[in-house]
Amino acid sequence: MSKESDLWLRLVHEIASVEADLERIMQVRHGLGLSEYRALQILSRSPGSELRMQALAAHLRLNQSSVSRMVERLERAGLAIRDLCPDDKRGVYAVLSDRGRACVEDAERGYEAALREALKKHRCGGLLAARQAELSNAET
Repeated sequence: MSKESDLWLRLVHEIASVEADLERIMQVRHGLGLSEYRALQILSRSPGSELRMQALAAHLRLNQSSVSRMVERLERAGLAIRDLCPDDKRGVYAVLSDRGRACVEDAERGYEAALREALKKHRCGGLLAARQAELSNAET
């Protein structure tokens, strides 16, 4: 196995471990799955706090069906609503609700703390720094 392949596999494993920790912490502390949190975060940063479902799916790297089910869960929880596109009745928007905005603002602090914990626990900071150094050396 090449050095690059070995490093890539280690990085993928570390990322998966960090993601699993983040998922668990966000669920326990905020009642949100990681994809749900990220969807709320993306909506909060979007113009008008809304995005077409296809655009949200692209941001999250999820398929249309998964995003549709997730937005349905967010809607049941009062965190988002679905709205028809005024120009194209086939188009559907996911729109952040006021309650969703408050939720993501509260969860953001928890997410940042959980991310720091997970990166420290898995010593990803050193792995990421090593990878950055390798990339810098390769460019020169």
